[in-house]
Amino acid sequence: MPHATPLIATLVAGICLAFVAGLVAHRFRLPPIAGYLLAGVCIGPFTPGFVADQHLANELAEIGVILLMFGVGLHFSLKDLLSVRAIAIPGAIGQIVVATFFGLLLGLAMGWPAGSGFVFGLSLSVASTVVLLRALQERRMVETEKGRIAVGWLIVEDLVMVLTLVLLPPLAGVLGGMAQTADVDPELTRALGIGAVWTAVGVTAVKVSAFIALMLVVGRKVIPLVLHYVAHTGSRELFRLSVLAIALGVAYGSAKLFGVSFALGAFFAGMVLAESQLSQQAARETLPLRDAFAVLFFVSVGMLFDPVNLLERPLAILATVVTIIFIKSAAAYLIVKAFGYPRTIALTIAASLAQIGEFSFILVVLGVGLKLLPPVAQDLVVAGALFSILVNPLLFMAVDRYGARLDAETVEGAEAAPPAEEIAVAEDAPEPTTLTDHAVVVGYGRVGKRIVERLRAAGIPLLVIEERAGVAEALREAGIEAIGEPAGNRGVLAQANIAGARWLVTAIPDAFAAATLIEQARSANGAIAIVARATSQAEADHLRQFGANHIVIAKDELAGAMAEQLLAEDKTYRPRGEADAQGELDLATPLPV
Repeated sequence: MPHATPLIATLVAGICLAFVAGLVAHRFRLPPIAGYLLAGVCIGPFTPGFVADQHLANELAEIGVILLMFGVGLHFSLKDLLSVRAIAIPGAIGQIVVATFFGLLLGLAMGWPAGSGFVFGLSLSVASTVVLLRALQERRMVETEKGRIAVGWLIVEDLVMVLTLVLLPPLAGVLGGMAQTADVDPELTRALGIGAVWTAVGVTAVKVSAFIALMLVVGRKVIPLVLHYVAHTGSRELFRLSVLAIALGVAYGSAKLFGVSFALGAFFAGMVLAESQLSQQAARETLPLRDAFAVLFFVSVGMLFDPVNLLERPLAILATVVTIIFIKSAAAYLIVKAFGYPRTIALTIAASLAQIGEFSFILVVLGVGLKLLPPVAQDLVVAGALFSILVNPLLFMAVDRYGARLDAETVEGAEAAPPAEEIAVAEDAPEPTTLTDHAVVVGYGRVGKRIVERLRAAGIPLLVIEERAGVAEALREAGIEAIGEPAGNRGVLAQANIAGARWLVTAIPDAFAAATLIEQARSANGAIAIVARATSQAEADHLRQFGANHIVIAKDELAGAMAEQLLAEDKTYRPRGEADAQGELDLATPLPV
């Protein structure tokens, strides 16, 4: 019998076509995101051929947003979030004001009422969660100062958008649209005597505050307790399921019960779980799903784009893209610099926020439904999102390539007549190590810790690169040179004097990240001896292609250690040919197949 399979068809078409298009984009040295967006255009309703279910694609993309924000929360702590509040709160609000103003001007230039331009500007002011996090994670910057500022900035923007979505329906009449106050309890409004708008503001503030308090007071105890209980069952399947249940359950419950976004709920769920010792394992278990559903997000964005708009509204689209990429970037850059941060951090934040995404779509659809925006506004926002997402990886590449050069020029200029601002930049730039003929150990986890202990006991000079800044600080206090940044960040290997090092040890489990480091180290120092870890022969071959000298495969070493222990315990063992006539077991003889 025939089956209705729109969900399966959407998943299969989206993932398969995204894979092919992403592979082609990579072949032509373009960001894979470009291929994912193109895949969405191909299966969207505006191109011939197969058309995927757009509503299902959007819901699948929402799952990707939830898992991504949950993963970010796992690497964040309340202390990290509060540490950047001084820049994140005024910075996000200031950028929203600037982008909204320019969006208002653009709307007025197109002949729209002021209320329409205001809502249009708001939709251009908020960055995409998925695009930002993918860029930070690819560069392993989530736990750096730049990453913490960007994520904190994003959280503030999400809170502002949650409040906007609540206030827009009752305010629509004032802005020239169709007011809706059905969601506001009329009896509560009469009892408070403050009007529907202020009642909506008060109710939203109470709900958000109640959710945050519940997560920080109750969630910090209950969620880690549940995860630890499941871990003690010894079932990896149940552990993985519990992590997904926590992420999706808290996100959905927070949206339905407290009115906050899925993304914000998932972030707080991950943040309270970050205090558990199992947080790193939880992050690894959700990684494959995060990547898969994040791809579906980009596919869903591509499905919204109608290529005909490029011919019908080229100037309006160009102005929208300029507002998103250049106006927002300039505002973010100037705000970060005004707070005294170095130029590299300002450039990174500017590049991070030069795009729009999921909240922009939600807001513009609501605006069209309330008669605040003409339908063409949705086309402009989608086109702006598409082009800004395509350009965003190129902006990051430009920051990666030219940021160090800009800082170098700043430091050189400071030698002659150093202004106070440039002195701050020079002080912020860490000094390279003076070690030579030393070992550089990347990663201070369970494996890296033991390597460092052995090298230190042998008296070998060493330097550790560990992305967790707190761990790096503890190492320095213990007398071990350490760099508290991801090894993939620009300039970190140079800071570790990889050109003058004798050994490089990559103790990180990610073979792809390790291969990139090995390639960079080999190009900087052709004589360096590189030791890497792998979990399979395929990974070992991959690392060897990029220049690793010695590969340690975990399962092979474990098997060898177990065999040596067995032989050491067996006092009757003799080498081959020396077994006595009574038939002692010769363990050197190959086992029968």
